Amino acid sequence: MFGRTAVQSLLDTDFYKLTMQQAYLHQQPGTQARWTFRCRSDEDLSPYVAPLREEFEALAQLYATEDQLAHLRQHYPFLKPDYLEFLRLFRFNPHFLKVSTQDGQLVIEANGPLLHVSPLEIPVLAAVSEVRNRSRYPEVDSETIHRSTQAKIRQLEAYGDKVDLSDFLFTDFGTRRRFSYQAQKLVLEQLKVALPDNFVGTSNPHLARELGLRCQGTMAHEWLQSHQALNYRLVDSQKMALENWVKEYRGDLGVALTDVIGVDAFCRDLDRYLAKLYDGFRHDSGDPIAWGEKIISRLEELDVDPGTKRLVFSDGLNFERAVHIYRHFHGRINTAFGIGTWLMGDFGANEPMNIVMKLTRLNGQPVAKITDSPGKIMCDDENFLRYLMQVFQVEAGVQQQVLTQLNL
Repeated sequence: MFGRTAVQSLLDTDFYKLTMQQAYLHQQPGTQARWTFRCRSDEDLSPYVAPLREEFEALAQLYATEDQLAHLRQHYPFLKPDYLEFLRLFRFNPHFLKVSTQDGQLVIEANGPLLHVSPLEIPVLAAVSEVRNRSRYPEVDSETIHRSTQAKIRQLEAYGDKVDLSDFLFTDFGTRRRFSYQAQKLVLEQLKVALPDNFVGTSNPHLARELGLRCQGTMAHEWLQSHQALNYRLVDSQKMALENWVKEYRGDLGVALTDVIGVDAFCRDLDRYLAKLYDGFRHDSGDPIAWGEKIISRLEELDVDPGTKRLVFSDGLNFERAVHIYRHFHGRINTAFGIGTWLMGDFGANEPMNIVMKLTRLNGQPVAKITDSPGKIMCDDENFLRYLMQVFQVEAGVQQQVLTQLNL
């Protein structure tokens, strides 16, 4: 289930890496960034430094083919001609990546122009996952993955015997933590055949093209984080990020992330103008039911019909959790689900990792991701973190929880 290299194509990534890159090209072409890898699982990845360096060197050989560019031009008209010309010339630069060990732990940092280092996030994570799985789980084969996926499909079909799932829609969000490229492809092939009414596509543009699937994605946390270090008042940074996204995509890709500062701060920034501009909102941390109720309540306060909007859930989902959320909100607001690690990295015979790589500095200034789940906090500057939480009126109890989580 493993190929010669972990990443197969320049487009073997998450779709939002392309949409982020276009926005940076047009709005932040000169910014410099630091990205930092973190393994949230208790696992020693230091033995994989050498094979990871080989994987990262191999990234430099990837480029967008004319067929791929033609496909993007045909299917995604919001990807503008100047960006596609830039993508024609773009290459991954492994020299922006530093791979080492510290205190027995794997350390990966990317430093350089944001336009060039942001696209490294997904290939780095996919490579870490696949390299580790080659070593730890060589016995996991196509039959293991097939059996596991069929069991998951039967589970959803069984829910359908008790619940009307005609409006239950889910997308693959699993590229970053997939078991391997071959495993992800095998799972997608099964989902396409078995669940045509519920499975609506993948966030991976390479596999979407290969398998004739719809490619979907939203904005990423990095977009809102980057605005914390641009020439805006910090208190205005989230609003400006949302407005600048609309300027870039003019009604396309209209799902907003809500948890960079936390849903309460997001709801305070969500005015009627933004609520009417955006098609939906994505949940990626905290209690999904409580989060959804807060979004609905805010829309109702703004006299915006929740029935015209969509909630997209993408935090640690399996079919059981997703169907539970779907049932709770069905008939009140539209829902969709991005399911990643459980589908693409967990086959019963293995234990998937929880790994991330996030923007931590822009133009030398710290940026932060607080979220609604303490375990997902990313920031390397205590003073900035405290100031950010003060500016956005984060509750005192939550502030203390955040600082405790980071041992500050």
